[in-house]
Amino acid sequence: MHINLHLLRLFFTVANVGSFSEAAKHLFISQPAVSKAVRELEHQLEIPLIERGNRSRRLLLTDNGHALYEHARGIFALEKAALDDLHARTGLKRGTLVIGTSTTIAAYWLAPYLADFARDFPDIALEVRVANTRVICEALVDCTIDVALVEGSAGDSRIKVLHWQEDPLTIVVAAHSPLATQRALSAANLNGQTWLMREPGSGTREITEQLFEQYKLVPTKTFELGSNEAIARAVAAGLGMAMLPSVVVEDLVALKRISTLSLKGVNELSRPLSCLQYRSRALPPAAKIFIKRLYATDVQVSTASLRARK
Repeated sequence: MHINLHLLRLFFTVANVGSFSEAAKHLFISQPAVSKAVRELEHQLEIPLIERGNRSRRLLLTDNGHALYEHARGIFALEKAALDDLHARTGLKRGTLVIGTSTTIAAYWLAPYLADFARDFPDIALEVRVANTRVICEALVDCTIDVALVEGSAGDSRIKVLHWQEDPLTIVVAAHSPLATQRALSAANLNGQTWLMREPGSGTREITEQLFEQYKLVPTKTFELGSNEAIARAVAAGLGMAMLPSVVVEDLVALKRISTLSLKGVNELSRPLSCLQYRSRALPPAAKIFIKRLYATDVQVSTASLRARK
């Protein structure tokens, strides 16, 4: 048995857009032709792929259909990666390098490395896509980005994780909080407080939840905000406390709008920043050079980043 890749592409498009009519528009063919192709694929594989006769107007896949869709997703992602790699093999004279990164890295760590690469390879277009760690990992597997830089864990065996550097963290409260006047706090002092957190899938959220588990902390209330900067300003306004990257809060600390807390017995809080690669994809030449430069010691980082490394 073999899979007809033309029929598989038609089925993948139908599953991706959610209807036969929309798939026909995307493929510039008639709807009956799309329906016939999917039925032919089902006949060849001898399994149903589409739920027919369901009362819902939405297109539904069978269990086998879902499984085949995931395989097709990988196949066509690798097809795109192969084409991108071939187009890039021109001595880095043209092409695009797409970097996926989480929000904190994009805002505070990435710029010097982009400037270094752009200076030496001006004909390579740089594109940075910013999202939380979970979304970036999905894009890496879909081959819509070439390399990823994230905080937090990938949680996917298909992704190769390389340690890049450490990102110092700090627990912060409003400057007028009673906790701000205490020199060294026990974990019990942090219990029963209002905590501000990022959304699920964020590396900052993951490390905060690890803190709760390690010290058996149970917040009285939690608020979810979509960026570390928003959380930092909410802390300054007195909404609650949070654990955030030091580079995010250093300006507000200098302005004495928020205060950092130290925990007894804890010398330093940090989280790893990682470089991610999709194991099944050969790295494009531009991505190889960019990753090599990530680990170079002569790239000039920002003043904020230098202070955070100390």
